[in-house]
Amino acid sequence: MLTSIRGLLAVTLLAGSSLAAMPDADRQTVDTDLGPVEIQRAGPDDGAAPVVLVVHGMPGGCDQAVAMGGFLARAGCAVIAPSRPGYLGTPLEGRESVDAQADLHAALLDALGHERAGVLAWSGGGPSAYRLAVRHPGRVTGLVAAAAVSGPFTAAPPGLDERLMLETSAGNWLLRFLAAHAPKATIQSTLKAEGDVTREQLHALVAEAVADEHERDLVLTMAGAVADRRHRGPGIDNDRVAFGAITSLELERIAAPVLVVNGSADTDVPPAHSDHAAATIPGAQRLILDAGTHLALWVHPHAHQAQERAVALLRH
Repeated sequence: MLTSIRGLLAVTLLAGSSLAAMPDADRQTVDTDLGPVEIQRAGPDDGAAPVVLVVHGMPGGCDQAVAMGGFLARAGCAVIAPSRPGYLGTPLEGRESVDAQADLHAALLDALGHERAGVLAWSGGGPSAYRLAVRHPGRVTGLVAAAAVSGPFTAAPPGLDERLMLETSAGNWLLRFLAAHAPKATIQSTLKAEGDVTREQLHALVAEAVADEHERDLVLTMAGAVADRRHRGPGIDNDRVAFGAITSLELERIAAPVLVVNGSADTDVPPAHSDHAAATIPGAQRLILDAGTHLALWVHPHAHQAQERAVALLRH
């Protein structure tokens, strides 16, 4: 989801004098019966590994999704990370609705020759992932919903300073500059914006993320998505409309095993969305990470244990 960047400009101007380019390697376009989808892959591709579809949030893209699925790839899963319509190389036209995007997920699995797959969905990836499980129940072996939108959602409008940074090319340049030259400051600002945590809790989360290569790369990838409206703007604008138009995702119809995970201090997607999903989906498992932010499944003192639970369900 959208991340607050208040105060980053001052840090950016102290960071350095050159800007590293954003990588876009390893992307490919898959032609499906419902149109092209851009994807990235990770993990084994031997036909024997359990397949997991990773559905990104808002803003996002296949780069964000493949980073979020890194722990699955390291556990031996074959990760498929698509860009949802309107993000990066996946066209939006004709795939605006949540249901259309759910059907596109199924069409992607068809095109890749996978009858069934596990699904990991984060944040704004929740609606289409939930609907995939409802509309195509035989295709989903298990679903992990991390801080996922589960009903009508209207993101708070950004303030003037945030609009300048998030919605202008100059502001995006500055955010990318900060990520390249002051990564610790970027990590701190990102985590602070994603949860209502104390100064001590934030300090501990930042230290953990800086010290762990995978966590560090994940948070910087998320920040990079925020700083790239040029290639993600249509998806962001469409998500705002589509999520606000949700009436019911019919979660009670989901038959696949589901694990609902969220941080108790999440300020981006209120924990009530996870509460609703866990209470509505039959037999859903529930995991709340105390004082966790919107990124709790990846950056939290108990993130590795939470990821082990996710892997166990998705490898089922």
